[in-house]
Amino acid sequence: MAESSMLVSNRLPRAVGLLGTGVIGSGWAARFILNGVDVRVYGRSTGAVERVQERLAKARRACRRLTGVPLPSEGSLSVVKSIADAVQEVELVQESAPECLEVKQQLLAEASRAAAPGTLICSSTSGFRPSLLQAKTENPERVLVAHPFNPVYLVPLIELCAGQHTAPEAVAQAAEIYRVVGMHPLFVRKEVEGFIANRLQTAVWREALWLVHDDLATVQEIDDAVRYSFGLRQPIFGPFLTYFVGSGQTSFRSFLEKWGPGQKSCSKLEEVPEYTDAFLHKLTEQSNARALTENLTISEFEQKLDEGIVAVLNGLRSLDYGAGETLSRWEQGLRDRVP
Repeated sequence: MAESSMLVSNRLPRAVGLLGTGVIGSGWAARFILNGVDVRVYGRSTGAVERVQERLAKARRACRRLTGVPLPSEGSLSVVKSIADAVQEVELVQESAPECLEVKQQLLAEASRAAAPGTLICSSTSGFRPSLLQAKTENPERVLVAHPFNPVYLVPLIELCAGQHTAPEAVAQAAEIYRVVGMHPLFVRKEVEGFIANRLQTAVWREALWLVHDDLATVQEIDDAVRYSFGLRQPIFGPFLTYFVGSGQTSFRSFLEKWGPGQKSCSKLEEVPEYTDAFLHKLTEQSNARALTENLTISEFEQKLDEGIVAVLNGLRSLDYGAGETLSRWEQGLRDRVP
């Protein structure tokens, strides 16, 4: 344990450059700063400092409840005025601009021109293939996708996807950096839009839309169906093992023969309901009603989400299983860094 911990600890970057200060960009700032990494942030929109500081305050509160291990001295936060300033003398650049291919290509191209040749350049994109993103960069072998999930400072998964020109050592180097700040790298085998987790998440979202569209369930009922049933089981095993464990079968073969693709499906598959004015009105009306029953502000909803994730992670840590093992490994790394 000590040997591997030292290997990972040595990969803690001194500084990272962040392009974008939205929910994802500010979440990245919080995760790195709370791990003792200096952060340089470039954002085009106004209020960048305020957004990052607000997200950092939420992350501090959540992480203090997440672990009893003392966090390191916080890294510094610098909000800079240019991409060049953000990427100078950093070991990793994390782009988190809006999901517009042209915008991302422009940012990544400019970052690759200004950064040192060995700097890792990662995109937080939730859907674009990395080969598209590295098409206009000067050092495409250092460019890859590193797709996180909100809130970035709590959710440990990071999907790593290499492009056509990405060097294998760049992916390995990125994985070491993300591990040391408490994340669980998942290597996407082939380039595919949406990667893995988002494609699974979107399938549930698509079915939820159809249930509302066809007046089979309300927004409230769908949210309750998930959070009171399979939503409780998924953090432990994931879909495959969860279904098998609850099937009563003694082997995966017998389980698949009983519940596999030969069974009639009621799914809408990839068909998506049209967002007509009437459907948008229905979704909005029911979502507002759902929110009114909780009587919480957006900020309070975010805090509930943080507290819920902390509770789940702490429960899994007591089992040293799944994301709980990732949390335990991060805590051990923090202990190893104490002089």
